[in-house]
Amino acid sequence: MSQSPDPTEAIVRARNSLARLEAGIRTVYIGQDGLIKDLLTGLVAGGHLLLEGSPGLGKTLLVKTLADCLGLRFSRIQFTPDLMPADITGGPSMVETPTGGTALQFRPGPVFAHVLLADEINRGTPKTQSALLEAMAERAVTVAGERRLLEPPFFVLATQNPIEMEGTYPLPEAQLDRFMFKLQVPFPSLDVLKRIGSQTTRNKQPTAERVMDRLELLEVQRLAADLTVPDHVFDFAGRLVLATHPESNLGPEVVRTAVRFGASPRAMQALVRAGRARALMAGQSRVTTEDVRAVAPLVLTHRIVLGFEAQLDRIGARDVVDGVLGQVTD
Repeated sequence: MSQSPDPTEAIVRARNSLARLEAGIRTVYIGQDGLIKDLLTGLVAGGHLLLEGSPGLGKTLLVKTLADCLGLRFSRIQFTPDLMPADITGGPSMVETPTGGTALQFRPGPVFAHVLLADEINRGTPKTQSALLEAMAERAVTVAGERRLLEPPFFVLATQNPIEMEGTYPLPEAQLDRFMFKLQVPFPSLDVLKRIGSQTTRNKQPTAERVMDRLELLEVQRLAADLTVPDHVFDFAGRLVLATHPESNLGPEVVRTAVRFGASPRAMQALVRAGRARALMAGQSRVTTEDVRAVAPLVLTHRIVLGFEAQLDRIGARDVVDGVLGQVTD
């Protein structure tokens, strides 16, 4: 059995930098080890993330701590039904000129940040949601006919509360597809709850310190995008995507009976990009099928549209993805 090549010096440096970033987040954000690793995987892959969890689980704290540890510009948008697209993108504003007259000047909105928290995105109207999703897809916004680029990195973390339905506008499947991962924020264990009570109720609380900078993060993202992906890994990722479609013969029976629409080609891109990020975080110079398999539930679950029969049989999207992963071999 041949040994895989040793990681290059650049990969070792990147892995060490990401380890420092993870440790920096943990100084403020208590518990949720798996969530933090998934968050960093999405960050390295350059994807936007959707976090779903009940109120009070620290979603805002996690995103703010990440921005502080990276020394990046952070903005937070609280989505409400009366929020307008201009409240996100910004727009022309009347200002006084040095000569005493007035002129229109563009005033940038909160979308002009590196790390953007879209809090309770499902409370915004579809028109307002689409303004943010355009920025996510294009890394730019168009205001008054002028296109303005967003400085990289541009990382959107949107949250939604799964237990509140009144006054919400659930994201359509086409918009969900714009998010690389959908992450579930679980309720903490008893041990974590005790640590939260002990560490966050004192007069002096831990604060996040910068452990990476913007240019270092961009270099890590570039390095991840250049990792080697063997042809059989592309083949495996492609078969995973096809296996989520009911008309394909690659998936298990549950796909043909419970799924209306499978994952899109954007899922293929996300599997490869996230697989590269996971490989880099492990110090590998090549992506393996195990890397793709590990990120598949995060990539595929929110991209599968279930049929009415699935609701009757109480079959969830994660059940379908588990079936696909059990069916499709490496």
